[in-house]
Amino acid sequence: MEYRTLGKTGFNISEVSLGTWQLGGKWGAPFDIEDADRTLAEAYDRGVNFFDTADGYQGGESEKAVGAFIASHPDVHFTTKIGRKEEPLSVTHFDPEHLTRYVDESLANMGLEALDLVLLHCPPMSIYYHPETFFTLDKLKKAGKIKNYGVSVERVEEAIKAMDYDISAVEIIFNMFRLRPANLFFDLAKKNNIGILARVPLASGLLTGKYTATTQFGKDDHRTTNRNGELFDKGETFSGVDYQTGVKAAQELKKRLGTDNLAATALRYILMYDAVSAVIPGASSPDQIERNTVSSELPPLSETDMQIVRDVYDQYIKDPVEYLW
Repeated sequence: MEYRTLGKTGFNISEVSLGTWQLGGKWGAPFDIEDADRTLAEAYDRGVNFFDTADGYQGGESEKAVGAFIASHPDVHFTTKIGRKEEPLSVTHFDPEHLTRYVDESLANMGLEALDLVLLHCPPMSIYYHPETFFTLDKLKKAGKIKNYGVSVERVEEAIKAMDYDISAVEIIFNMFRLRPANLFFDLAKKNNIGILARVPLASGLLTGKYTATTQFGKDDHRTTNRNGELFDKGETFSGVDYQTGVKAAQELKKRLGTDNLAATALRYILMYDAVSAVIPGASSPDQIERNTVSSELPPLSETDMQIVRDVYDQYIKDPVEYLW
């Protein structure tokens, strides 16, 4: 495992870290604490020392599992995201009163005295024009409840606007099917020492290359229920790519890159960008950890391979995805 610095936090984190949306249970499945504990332990044994969670994941159970693990592994860092656990989502959920309560509730869930990194969880664009939101985070940092803060975003413009404030990191969708962040944002982040966490790195599984035109997902899986953005931003599910188009593009990538392990190659592709601090693929069980962490051991992609990714993106994905997020 290789390690990189997470922006202003100064944390030295594993370049392949762990997202815990589905920790201890696949999408729509009940939470299993024993499976969660085994998954966290397997990740740690393979060199992962950074976990990404949120107060709304598994009704707070993900935060509790991560917090308990960190209590016995103080060398592990983490981020938790706040602001989306109450529905319907509104700007009110990011006001000073709500943010202060959410931080206190996350501290209680995790059993910790301070949170390493708090990210606003994909707030509406208008929040970036509410400076009191970010000034509240400054106050919570001064009070010692949080050590660093940043944002998780849907759109590049949100990430750029967030740099008006004292953020330490940005979590953004970046993968072979979502290339736009690398055009401008990455350079700005490096200039401002902002850490980048690449989320949804496998486009909800499309970039494993294992799905077919007839693949079916569980009835409560977001890949079934949010295909067109019915529940939250459609850019989250399959990175906003039309499913059938995504299947064709993934198969084309496998063919032209000459790989049967597209998932690891897709993660290694993200790590080719030195602006990225870590990629945060998810895992619902220990056996998925090796699939993710092996990408840190792969050789760099060649210039030809990098161009193949761009060519496939331009042919299948760019229109309309690039213009939406």
